[in-house]
Amino acid sequence: MISPSPVPAFETMTIVCAHPDDETFGLGALVTAFVDAGTRVELICLTAGEHSTLGAGDGLATRRSDELLCAAEILGIAGVTLHHYPDGSLAGVPVHELAEEVATAASHTHALLTYDHGGITGHPDHQHATDVAIAAGRHLGVPVLGWALTAHVAEQLRAEFDAPFVGRDDRDLDLAITVDRSRQHTAMTCHDSQLQSNPVPHRRIELQGALEHLRELHVPDHDSR
Repeated sequence: MISPSPVPAFETMTIVCAHPDDETFGLGALVTAFVDAGTRVELICLTAGEHSTLGAGDGLATRRSDELLCAAEILGIAGVTLHHYPDGSLAGVPVHELAEEVATAASHTHALLTYDHGGITGHPDHQHATDVAIAAGRHLGVPVLGWALTAHVAEQLRAEFDAPFVGRDDRDLDLAITVDRSRQHTAMTCHDSQLQSNPVPHRRIELQGALEHLRELHVPDHDSR
């Protein structure tokens, strides 16, 4: 088991994610750990989640946008940029186009935070957002950290939910951070449209306990991932 480390020290950090709720269901506890450590955290979300199968209906994009702002305030995210690229078809937008937009919006940032390769759940939008974050990080010359699951947690989730969760062995994990999940749990209630019929986030957090893991997806001047 990888030993817990202090929260990395960054003056500013920008989250790059695909959908409203990614910042909370996945990254919420890490976000509050960085905020509590003194990092100014901002968010770039690439879609409004309008084609979600968990909560469909007229006005879903507006509803999920409002949910995102609610959660961001609870987590302590200082600024939110919400794009309206096509939910479910984000991979159809070239990486370089999205990366240029992210790099321009995050030109002041000292690090980027996104999902691990594979997008944790295998969702194509998640995977594309990760590729975008790495490309933007290379352009900006800043580290890109990827939220990761341990192999054990991913294996258990695959068995219980028959979904393609991606996990990593200890040798592939770079950081373990002890987290307080209280604000994450509160922020999750903001995303009511996605939580009511979705038991996965609570079960995943139960399996993870008080630890979150990160991979270094890009290290300036030394990118071997």
